[in-house]
Amino acid sequence: MAKRTGKARGGRAAERKPKKASPARSVKSAPAAKKSKSSPKARSKAKGAPRRSTLRRAMRVVGILLVLFILFGGAGFIYVAHDLPSTDDLSGPAIAPSMTVFASDGSVLARQGERWGNFVRLAEMSPVLPQAVIAVEDRRFYEHGAIDAFGLARALWRNLTSGRVVEGGSTISQQLAKILFLTPERTLKRKAQEAILAFWLERKFSKDQVLTIYLNRVYLGAGTYGVDAASTRYFDKGADALSLPEAAMIAGLLKAPSRLSPATNLAGARERASVVLGTMASAGFITNDDAQAARRTPAKVAAAPPSVGEARYFVDWIVDQVQGYVGAGHAALTVRTTLHPRMQALARGALRAELKASGAAANIGQGAVVVMDPDGAVRAMVGGRSYAQSQFNRVAQAMRQPGSAFKPVVYLTAFEAGHTPDDVMEDEPVSIDGWSPENYDSQYHGTMSLREAFARSINTIAVRLTLEAGPASVARTASRLGIARQFPGDASIALGTADLTLLDLTGAYASIAANGERTLPFGIVEVVGRGGDVLYRRTGSGLGAMFEVASVRAIQSVLASAVSDGTGKAAVLPDHMPAAHGKTGTSQNYRDAWFIGYAGNAVAGVWLGNDDASSMNRVTGGGAPARAWRRFMMGFYAP
Repeated sequence: MAKRTGKARGGRAAERKPKKASPARSVKSAPAAKKSKSSPKARSKAKGAPRRSTLRRAMRVVGILLVLFILFGGAGFIYVAHDLPSTDDLSGPAIAPSMTVFASDGSVLARQGERWGNFVRLAEMSPVLPQAVIAVEDRRFYEHGAIDAFGLARALWRNLTSGRVVEGGSTISQQLAKILFLTPERTLKRKAQEAILAFWLERKFSKDQVLTIYLNRVYLGAGTYGVDAASTRYFDKGADALSLPEAAMIAGLLKAPSRLSPATNLAGARERASVVLGTMASAGFITNDDAQAARRTPAKVAAAPPSVGEARYFVDWIVDQVQGYVGAGHAALTVRTTLHPRMQALARGALRAELKASGAAANIGQGAVVVMDPDGAVRAMVGGRSYAQSQFNRVAQAMRQPGSAFKPVVYLTAFEAGHTPDDVMEDEPVSIDGWSPENYDSQYHGTMSLREAFARSINTIAVRLTLEAGPASVARTASRLGIARQFPGDASIALGTADLTLLDLTGAYASIAANGERTLPFGIVEVVGRGGDVLYRRTGSGLGAMFEVASVRAIQSVLASAVSDGTGKAAVLPDHMPAAHGKTGTSQNYRDAWFIGYAGNAVAGVWLGNDDASSMNRVTGGGAPARAWRRFMMGFYAP
């Protein structure tokens, strides 16, 4: 049994072995496999396998393309976005400072740089203005997002069919992004950046806000930025008061602000405005009758601001100071000044008349006049005979020797030390280390009062007073009067040998006219930024009293004597006018001639000479300068 069992097991074992690896069974199984493939089920599987394989390959390709798209798209986004400008504020790119300078009566003296108007909110504008802009620039502005795909496609089709660029597809948001943050270059990268920033703007601001910012920042020709500046420049009114023809003209400027500016191309601006009116009618903002009526009465452009040549020296002086008052970085400033247009015209006329009357014969090449109030407010400034020929300001920039016009500083020092106008001194030769100053007439006149010595401009007595008080004391008095210059450390200071400006010395006389209150010349009253923020406003009324009342009264008294009885007689005013107080000055060899003084509340200084310091033909301060000074005062106090 065991043996049989073993055989049986052995037989089964032998049967299993061929089942796994027997060549015979492998051959026998081949037909079976073949038969299986020919069955309906097998055929179905055979057909589905290639389809699944194709689908897998297609999905693999799509996946690869998607990955590549993400990679390249991401790289492209990084390339476009890595140098996007900051969007921390809406100040946009740096621009040249702009400034509008006003006279004391509110009239415009000058516009410097680009012109920016006040920031005007949408609700504060004439309603037809934003309608005109939307109609002509972005009719679907309130319907689309940052990008208008429909408008872009329409513009692309029109440009392709026309063979040239006839329509743009940028939205107002895209245009604002370009204005605020980008350069005008036309590249694909910049267009992509424009789109990114447009999306950012529409996420951060409402549609009304985007439109408001755009209308306040867009360039509109003739150096104007924003609708308020353009309205004022072209129509002499604010953006709130624009009529339909005027609003259409401003909206039409957006296409080509420089070429279509009504300041230089009124016909072109009106033609473009007619197109805008048509688009407004087709957009439903106005009727066709409204458009026709507006075309029949086109906008009239206001006259350009008058020439500011008469006050140009003053304007330059002001502009140079503004940054020191408010700092840098302000795009649009309004500067209100002290200049009085009538006084400016009178000062200019007085200088012109004197130069015409005696300039050529006396070899007077140049002149300057400055007028101010006793508190230092500059009311007129004429820096030369012709700004067009020379922009050098001889009031504020020319450093010249004042001669005897400096003597009030010497005498005020003496009065502070205890002298009075009635004290007497001897006019006699003086010699200091080999220096012997002489009088104008080269003579000596003996004993006289300080009043007479001042009126006759006696040099020897002025030098004696300086030696008595000390040159340093005279220099300190000049500083207290507002003259911050270097002075000689010897007695020659008495004869006006230090170089000063006409503005320096006239300011010192203003302090005397103000009863000893130290007042410094100034021209800026207020500086206002765009939007109405006050950046600077002058407050206070001077630096306080610098001298004893008795000393001031004494110097005022001798200044009156110098005009009534001394070298300044040519400046005497009629009795019905305020009394004239002043002093003449003539530098060595007749290089400079001065008359500085005051009458009532008008302090004026006149200088005549030549830019190359060549001598005039015996012109003294008591001649042409005193006559020009009187001519101004006569005009100012005329009934």
